Formats: sequence, structure tokens, C-alpha cells
Amino acid sequence: MESTASIAATTPAQRYSATAIGLHWLIALLIVCGFWLGWIMTDIPGFTPTKLKYFSWHKWIGVTVFALALLRVIWRATHRAPPMPEGMPRWQQGAAHLTHFLLYALMLVIPVSGYLYSSAAGIQVVYLGVLPLPTIIGPDKALKATLRIVHVALNYTLLVFVAMHVLAALKHHFVDRDGLLGRMLPFLK
Repeated sequence: MESTASIAATTPAQRYSATAIGLHWLIALLIVCGFWLGWIMTDIPGFTPTKLKYFSWHKWIGVTVFALALLRVIWRATHRAPPMPEGMPRWQQGAAHLTHFLLYALMLVIPVSGYLYSSAAGIQVVYLGVLPLPTIIGPDKALKATLRIVHVALNYTLLVFVAMHVLAALKHHFVDRDGLLGRMLPFLK
């Protein structure tokens, strides 16, 4: 049986908009796919057609995540988030706000780091195989090595924050039963 707070927390006034929910889950799916491709493609030895295809897909996903995350940030800046559940401790509210800010920042910075890494490697990013993106920096072996480390480190940082985000949502759903998770699930009304 759901508590009154849980039921109240999932009313339309307490939910994210359909646009915010759609962007959230689409970006989440793309991030999972991009991370998985990054993991798989780097383990393929040499430069096989499959590896090159995965690199292209990985880059296309990164560009798409960047564009959708930018749209999500604009949407969030112009549409208020539903209030936190009543009785939620201030430190948890602060942690949630900080985590969301860092997730948004990483969703924007990681694709940029990958884009710069490709540029430093002397490889132009051609979005969806048809739209060449401008090369900002020229080939540079030392910068390429540094940007690779930065790109990988940022991705693992994102993985940590996503795990914290998911665990916190599950804690609110199964332990606190405060309806917080229902605000972002498309199938709960």
C-alpha cells in the first residue's frame, strides 16, 4: 500500500513534464549505449571495419547526447522541477541538486572532450556520416594522449554519478517510499 506522500508525489503537479521525462530517458539510453560502445571498441585489436564503425557510432552518440543535454539544460532553466518530497532532509536535497548539476555538466563536457580528442588525433568527426563538424584543433600527439585520459576519466566519473543517482532513486522508492522515483517514470501517472 502506498503512503499518502507517495501518492501525492506522483500527481501531475509533482511530476516532471513529458518533455523532461522523454529527454531524461533518451539521454540515459544513449549514454549507456555510448559507454558500452566505448568499452567494446577499445578492446578490438587493430583497425578493423567493425572497430571503425563502432568509433563512428560512439562519436555520433556523443554529439547527440551533447545536443540533447543542451536542450535538457535549456528546458530545465525554463521549467521548474517539481518540489522535493516533504520531510526530505536538507542534506539530501543539497546532494540531489549537486549531483544533478554534475550530471548535466558531465553530459556536456564529455562529448566536448571526445570531440577535442578526435581533433587532436587528426580525425574529423562527421556526424551521422554526412555532416562534417569543424576541426577546432590540429593534430597533436601529446594533446591527444592527454585528452584521451581526460575523456576516459570523465566517463568513469559519469559512471560513478549515474550509479549514485540510480541508487538514491531506488532508496527513495523502496526504503523511503516517498514517490520521488515516480516523478520521472513515464508509465506512472
